[in-house]
Amino acid sequence: MPHEHVHQWYSPNLSRNIEVLAFGHQGYPVILFPTSMGRFYENKDFKLIESAAWYLDNGLVKIYCPDGIDLSSWYNKNIHPADRVKNHIWYDLMLLNELVPLAQRETGVSRVVTAGCSFGGYHATNFGFKHPEVVKYIFNMGAAFDIRDQLDGYYDDNVYFNNPIDFIANSNNGYYDDLHVVLGTGTNDMCWNANEKMAGILRTKRINHWLDVREGANHDWPAWREMFPHYLSLIK
Repeated sequence: MPHEHVHQWYSPNLSRNIEVLAFGHQGYPVILFPTSMGRFYENKDFKLIESAAWYLDNGLVKIYCPDGIDLSSWYNKNIHPADRVKNHIWYDLMLLNELVPLAQRETGVSRVVTAGCSFGGYHATNFGFKHPEVVKYIFNMGAAFDIRDQLDGYYDDNVYFNNPIDFIANSNNGYYDDLHVVLGTGTNDMCWNANEKMAGILRTKRINHWLDVREGANHDWPAWREMFPHYLSLIK
């Protein structure tokens, strides 16, 4: 297995400890999110990291797997939907002000990759399009993009600005011209339609993207383990 180490610190944005499992010794920084309610070790446990071993061993990428806080935000049915969104915004600030600067310092690269499978793809896309000044590539595998299903019908400006299918269509950011997006899905993936819809939005905005629909691919780790190393090969 590639070299791994844990970063752990107290996050002033989250007011809690945060753990990030990092792989590799140098290379282009990749922030790889867990799936819904997943932890920082999930992508290792399901061998997604192993699928990228060649890129890690050869110093082409360094992968950072942050802990998720979905149980405190989008999946926390014990608090008001407005508070679910606010908790996610604190997570977004942790990523922007704590994790991305760490990755930039360690790799010397100013704009990172965000990537994720399933709900991790939501995080990768949402963060990437909100902060394209620090993100150059977005690699999705079986992603979904509409967060409204988690909010019991509630909607406000905070929801809008964290719902990619809404805010991307109306955004005009110069960094979008240099953003590279992959939408990986399959003909047996329950999120295929969501990726087709997102591709339509990106096409209208003339944002560089590739809709990669794989024949027979399911919404599951075996398909994502094939996609991930392929997408890493696109980094220039």
